[in-house]
Amino acid sequence: MHPFPKAIENGDADAVAALLADDVVFTGPVTVESYPGKAITAAILRGALLIYEDITYIREIANPDGRNHAFVFTATVAGKQIQGCDLLHVDCDGKIDEITVMVRPLSAAQAVAEAAGALSEQTAREAAEQ
Repeated sequence: MHPFPKAIENGDADAVAALLADDVVFTGPVTVESYPGKAITAAILRGALLIYEDITYIREIANPDGRNHAFVFTATVAGKQIQGCDLLHVDCDGKIDEITVMVRPLSAAQAVAEAAGALSEQTAREAAEQ
């Protein structure tokens, strides 16, 4: 199993950041734009560790070369039960260079959007400090 789910479940932001490539691109579940770069992606994922409660990965799907992964999870956000999937691509150095997060149902996605919005200034500050 790829180490990403365990780092997230353990709430280990430093371990998560260590897995990221410098040119990683993050695409979230409730935004149109993607966010390029390790600093902003690490800050977003630190925020996610505050937003997602009781996150548990229940399935990993990977292609044979180990460079594409889908991690299915359950969690709670603002009292809403959610199901989600983290789609990761790993570069030739073993670092994550793409992350796409999807969540359902719509009410949970709305809860994620509200919680992430509340942290947006903090996330931007943290990314700028890196």
